[in-house]
Amino acid sequence: MSKNNFLQILIFYFLILSPILTFAQKKEFRDTKVDSLTFFNNRKQLNNLNTEIFQKKTFTNGKVVIPYRILIPKNNNKKQEFPLVITFHNSSRIGNDNENQLEPLAKIWFRDEIYSKYQCYVIAPQFNKRSSNYENNADNIQTSKPSDAVTEILELIKNVEKEYKNIDKNRIYLIGYSMGASTAQNLLNMKPNKFAALVSFAAVPDFSNFKKYKNKNIWLIHGEQDNENPYFGSVEFYNKLSSDTNLIFTTFRNLNHNNIVIPFLITEEIPKWLFEKHK
Repeated sequence: MSKNNFLQILIFYFLILSPILTFAQKKEFRDTKVDSLTFFNNRKQLNNLNTEIFQKKTFTNGKVVIPYRILIPKNNNKKQEFPLVITFHNSSRIGNDNENQLEPLAKIWFRDEIYSKYQCYVIAPQFNKRSSNYENNADNIQTSKPSDAVTEILELIKNVEKEYKNIDKNRIYLIGYSMGASTAQNLLNMKPNKFAALVSFAAVPDFSNFKKYKNKNIWLIHGEQDNENPYFGSVEFYNKLSSDTNLIFTTFRNLNHNNIVIPFLITEEIPKWLFEKHK
């Protein structure tokens, strides 16, 4: 075979394989910076919202009591199906007041423009102890395991589905930050066929069974400067799912654990991405 023919064959296969590689995993880096004024203003916009629109409820099955808040679609036509979003809080919001779990990722759903354009049910449960616990695995990488209370969240979801029969069971989404993101990963691992998509901010990953994550819609978001939940955990999660064409990994080079959610609080990027996903 001549050198020219060999080069032509290489070019041919490159052109064939390039689209496949392009539409496989997406790994992106963002250079966004968050100064103190941006941090304050973005949080202030959400903190000024009236949280009473999130109804207070309590779930119990005789084993546990889980306080939770639920947001009903703005125009709740019973003949129309709506997605269900479940948001999980970080460890600083553990308690029983049924208030403190409404962290920014829960509040974005009742911003006026989001509440009108991306109508859905939103559940924000509150844990009275850690929902996800951390330990190092054999490779000395910090991993997460669910607490007993996480299993009860599946019962809570079933209970809500029975009460609100127009929930679209093909569009149930998980979203969380820090411990809450780890919990969301735990839940996807426990019941992979239940959920259509996951958005994970600064999680300690769940490596327990990667076969269950295959081809799931997962968006990992982590700050490279995170000194609390190691950034490397999300890198390892991404690397282990090399065949998952529905995985996105967004790295913020300049952000840390405390400001990683700030760029998403006054945009529609998260609702838009989630609403495009179905089981």
